[in-house]
Amino acid sequence: MRIMARQKKGNNKQRSGARNRSSKRKKKNSGILGFFQRASSRAHKRTNQRNWKSKGMKSVNASIAQESSDDYSLPFTHLILRTIIGIFLLFPCFISTVAIFEINTSPTATNHFWQQLFQAKAFFYFSIGCFLMLGWFWTKLLRKSFLYLYVLGHELTHAIFIFLCGGKISGFKVTPDGGYVITNKTNVLIALSPYFVPFWTSLVLIISYIVRCLVHLPFHDEVLYFLIGFTWTFHLAWTIWMIPRDQPDLKENGSFFSLTVIYLANILLLATLLCLSPSDSGITFKSYCYQWINLFIENGLALISWLKTF
Repeated sequence: MRIMARQKKGNNKQRSGARNRSSKRKKKNSGILGFFQRASSRAHKRTNQRNWKSKGMKSVNASIAQESSDDYSLPFTHLILRTIIGIFLLFPCFISTVAIFEINTSPTATNHFWQQLFQAKAFFYFSIGCFLMLGWFWTKLLRKSFLYLYVLGHELTHAIFIFLCGGKISGFKVTPDGGYVITNKTNVLIALSPYFVPFWTSLVLIISYIVRCLVHLPFHDEVLYFLIGFTWTFHLAWTIWMIPRDQPDLKENGSFFSLTVIYLANILLLATLLCLSPSDSGITFKSYCYQWINLFIENGLALISWLKTF
């Protein structure tokens, strides 16, 4: 820049004209050049993936606007085995869903659990957060910022479970178009945890607990319920939006198996939140488990008797 500042004005005009002509030529060739640049970046990415594998490293991804590589596809024999396991998981998915809507209240409760829940103050603020997030999601305001936050939470969840499972991280990247974590270890929990662990909701709960221990703030509970609804809906909305976009995380363990695990984990998480909800219905983990076991035995016997008819 200093050398250019010392040139004469005439030379500056000539150079600026040359720059304009070159920029026009670049615009003409931008389509072809862009095509080759994208092809080169894809080839470079696949080469890096082969280098990671040669060193015993693996990648867990969140692919949103990028093409997923066939390297993430599961071997055929493993795919068949995971599919069979996924079929067997459909029954627990059904039982867990029905158990939520047939939760028994305590003998001393006068109203049904759902009636008391809908009338609770916590549910009111929770609902406001949910509806606000859904409205924001459908309007697509600040879409790139929300995508970046979702991918950041997605990859951080991968990273946390990698550490919990004793793995090591050698690479980490987050963009609005996707991200990845390079690690020496992966499994079903590491690959699928971001789809059923709401990272930002967990962060809100941790911060709320710390603040509650340090200082008493007015309307703390109301703000907490609102943020739980907002962040949990954020997690669900963007997860549902991202799953159909050819995720390598799902292909790594078989898409059908992965979806059944994700659904079952999210249903059990919802049941946990209901058990922790502040209401006078008497719902507890014990009552939910009791209802779950009763439904499992009842429907299991009915299924066995139905199969015997064939």
